[in-house]
Amino acid sequence: MKKKLSLMFVAFSALAILAGCEPLTIFDPKGPNAKTLSDTIILSIITMAFILLVVYVLLAFMLTKYRASKASADYEPPHEEGSHVLEIIWTVIPIIIVAFLAVVTVRTTSTVETTPEGYDNKEPLVIYASSSNWKWHFSYPEQGIETVNYVNIPTDRPIEFKLYSFGPITSFWIPQLAGQKYAMSDMLTTIHLAADEVGSFMGRNSNFSGRGFAEMEFEAQSMTQKDFDEWASDVKANEKPLTEEKFDELLKAEHVGRSSYSSTHLEFSPAPMEHSEHMKMGDMDHSDMNMSEKEMDHSKMDHGNHSDTEKNTEETHSH
Repeated sequence: MKKKLSLMFVAFSALAILAGCEPLTIFDPKGPNAKTLSDTIILSIITMAFILLVVYVLLAFMLTKYRASKASADYEPPHEEGSHVLEIIWTVIPIIIVAFLAVVTVRTTSTVETTPEGYDNKEPLVIYASSSNWKWHFSYPEQGIETVNYVNIPTDRPIEFKLYSFGPITSFWIPQLAGQKYAMSDMLTTIHLAADEVGSFMGRNSNFSGRGFAEMEFEAQSMTQKDFDEWASDVKANEKPLTEEKFDELLKAEHVGRSSYSSTHLEFSPAPMEHSEHMKMGDMDHSDMNMSEKEMDHSKMDHGNHSDTEKNTEETHSH
């Protein structure tokens, strides 16, 4: 009796604690790409829950039907051949489940890696989001401004975050607007999102990158296009420009508050090229090397011909 009371106390205590927790923000999407991811997660949970239900029902049936009987100790059950039909069923069903979830996952990934649905005809706002220990820098090339540890975006307009890092690999994540993606030091990655309504959403680094990563959070505030333009103009007119010296100080500092600047660090510290551009440059380098080798060969041939001509000329003069 005491054991049952203890278990009930633990269960009620856990419920009381969980009742005060914040709801999972991934199930409260505020943008089309976040909605796609949320629907996929819910579909996966429902699929797995259905599988568990079938397994538990079959388990209860087997335990009941084939439970131990009061037969004598020397009783031997009759030999039964295996069922080829059952073997095919329990082999095919897992394949179907995995294939179904794989197709759903591929379609979802393809959808969120492009401009959000319904925003195809709108020009995206490009924001460079770079991380350093342990803070986020947001550069707006179009507006010519930069913010630290907070980012404002307009609603009803597609957003492209160009991600990279000034230190270890981090993961950019705004659960209510998009999924997460890595930010690395030697290449750009792009995450697409859009906000359907005005609001404030918390973003974070979801990849362990050192002792301060837990505090590496930022606010993403969506606002109307008019309010966004007014805010950007206010920052451009009233904030100080970001100098190279100040930016170096920010990179060295471990924890800083929010700040705004009337210029961006992209002017003196450009973002790394995208992977495709690196590949193009690599191809160009190879072609340049090939051209150089050919030019060297031609020059050698020309030099050889020139030397032969001089030699013949000398022999003629000597005669």
